Amino acid sequence: MSDILLTRREGAVLVLTINNPSARNAMSFEFFPALTAALAQAQTDPHIGAIVLMGADNFFCSGGDLRRLAHSHEFTLQQRRTGIETLHQMIRALRDCSKPVIAAVEGGAAGAGVSLALACDLLVIADNAYFSVAYVKVGLTPDGGVTGFLADAMPRQLATELCLTGERIFAPRLAQLGIANRLAEAGQVEMQAMTLAAWLAQGPGRAMGRIKKLCRAGSGNTLMQQLDLEAQCMVESQGDSEAREGISAFLEKRPADFVALRGAARGGHQ
Repeated sequence: MSDILLTRREGAVLVLTINNPSARNAMSFEFFPALTAALAQAQTDPHIGAIVLMGADNFFCSGGDLRRLAHSHEFTLQQRRTGIETLHQMIRALRDCSKPVIAAVEGGAAGAGVSLALACDLLVIADNAYFSVAYVKVGLTPDGGVTGFLADAMPRQLATELCLTGERIFAPRLAQLGIANRLAEAGQVEMQAMTLAAWLAQGPGRAMGRIKKLCRAGSGNTLMQQLDLEAQCMVESQGDSEAREGISAFLEKRPADFVALRGAARGGHQ
């Protein structure tokens, strides 16, 4: 794995660390395929139950590398589009990963770093950290899906203000809006994220993957479409060994052991 993305395992939790501290963990072009590959590997590893994404040296991610973007006008339209699609492929991989992904945000997130955080399922953020969608300050427009994520998370007027002004929005307001799942004291974010990830990693992985799909689709679907998707997921879950274990454990008044089932084939009819 590239040094731009550090990986380590703590039990069933995979920790991915953006490692470019001299540039506040700006995303280089090499970072995009590195994170995409790490997510793909985690997806197929039955021993990984949850993922934590964080930045080195107490800062999450400052977005794209402006030193590289300073030369983007020299490229053709197609070359520029190809570069953006590499970023977007990474965001899709993060968003579509069936395993719970927790963003652990110390310091702050800016530009595409906000996209990276919001593409995760859950967000643990330091109480003094911030988000900044600051593309406008350098004459650029947002990418990485950030306008879509913001549209799902807050009123249009606030999302427009953040994008037009590039002003920072701080952790307490993010929590008030329901965007941050946990506020932690500075220096305690990783610990809280790891505690949450370790708890999720003990859960029914295939069921949680279906739950993630339902939650992603809910805001864009009509009620009828969502009912159909819920029926599809429930039918799959009812035939899954995870449900058999979970229901048996409940009736027998014992803790369910979903970890033992993690190596089963996805779809889980066994």
